Amino acid sequence: MTSTPFNAAYESGLSWDAYLAAAGHHAEPWIAARKNVVITDTQQELLQGFTRDMRVLIVSGAWCGDCVRQGPVMAAIAEHCPQIALRFIDKDAEASPIASLEINGGHRVPVAVFMAEDGAAVSTLGDRTLSYYRWLAAQRLGSACPIPGAPIPDDVLASLVQDWMNECERVQLLLRLSPRLRERHGD
Repeated sequence: MTSTPFNAAYESGLSWDAYLAAAGHHAEPWIAARKNVVITDTQQELLQGFTRDMRVLIVSGAWCGDCVRQGPVMAAIAEHCPQIALRFIDKDAEASPIASLEINGGHRVPVAVFMAEDGAAVSTLGDRTLSYYRWLAAQRLGSACPIPGAPIPDDVLASLVQDWMNECERVQLLLRLSPRLRERHGD
């Protein structure tokens, strides 16, 4: 097993259900958001084609609006793909790798750390996806600004799901084409 701060955090991380149980009253918006996430048949078919195991650690805050929008998306994706082992860790937890994940000069959440089966870091994605930033820019850089915490339109949610799907696929292909993993698996 590769020794990284991400691997140690992953081992300390919680499953979706355990994270929500620990979140207390903050869990309600997460549960509601998860009910709105749709993984299409085409996306499910893609996920079923994954062959390499990947670990995904979401560094999060149960209170965080961006985390509430995106954590449930990754949970839905992982539910449809046995090769994705998903864990959540609070950014303030002792084992949190947040100090190693600075984004634009700050410790923002959520951040997903994608790892190979042996814990080697492969990719990070955070704090928001491209589709969400596009939508947010259209809202905030124009004449109107949305109310904080307001629901996002279904088409924006579908784009956000696709952004996360794209990163999962990119990481899966990176793992499939990795010379060290191809040698390990004989493919």
